[in-house]
Amino acid sequence: QINKMFGTVVVGVGIAGLARIRDLMNPMPSSPSEHLKLFGFVSRRSFGNINEAKQISLEDALRNKDIHAAFISTENRSHEETIRMFLEAGKHVLVEYPMTLSAKAAHELWEMAEQKGKILHVEHIELLTEEYKQLKKEVAGKDLVKGTLHFTGHVLDENKSGFPAFSGIARLTWLIDLFGDLTVTSATREKQKDKNYSRMTVHLETANKKPLTWIEERGPGMRREKKINFCFTSGCLENFPEAPRSSVGLFMQDQNLFAKKLLGQVSKEELAAEKWRILRCLDLAEVIQQYCEEPEKIYS
Repeated sequence: QINKMFGTVVVGVGIAGLARIRDLMNPMPSSPSEHLKLFGFVSRRSFGNINEAKQISLEDALRNKDIHAAFISTENRSHEETIRMFLEAGKHVLVEYPMTLSAKAAHELWEMAEQKGKILHVEHIELLTEEYKQLKKEVAGKDLVKGTLHFTGHVLDENKSGFPAFSGIARLTWLIDLFGDLTVTSATREKQKDKNYSRMTVHLETANKKPLTWIEERGPGMRREKKINFCFTSGCLENFPEAPRSSVGLFMQDQNLFAKKLLGQVSKEELAAEKWRILRCLDLAEVIQQYCEEPEKIYS
């Protein structure tokens, strides 16, 4: 394993895909990423080369025996199909969150990866930010009374990015990682088509029946921002704790984690906990979508 190299391909060259190409070409010295070797990238658009990376066809990427792993950075809607193709071709997969836009598909793909003995890794850079790491330290050991996480951001094309419970699953991931397992008690969504505005409000509950509210709000000109208000028996936290800047980029941290998995350096316990968290969040996202899409109950 020490000298093992894993040939990789990046599929999709949006913002994340370009970051992936950059990081694969410039791995951190003496990090697990040095075991990854970029073979090329796949895109529907024609680029030729990006820096030193060469464009290859999807067929080549699937067939080439020297490619062991795919980094999937396509739009959310096509994640499921792309993951399936690469797993079927016997490749390891790293995919940007959300893994899929349906819980059923996620469970099926995870099972497929396990049957084939392949790593399926879902990027969760939102857990790797210094801001989040500090928040987690701050929350540790405190007794929650109630809390709210309110996200605002620019408009997304839902045909590509999926329902907000899936495209915004990073927020759900935070809440589950901070407060343990959650259940959905209700969820609604307000949409103003003419204004291109959308607001999803989700009511959740911890295992101890403490209420959490997640609001995902998007509209033209809305700044990308998270606001928190977590109240504990010891007092309320309304601002993010001060956090240093990390010297290692988020995608690079994620890439190192994927490489560690390929090298067998991540414990079974950690892998199992991560699998549970990812699938649990997707299950909840689906429940939220069902609540929001239920026809309005009419009370006579």
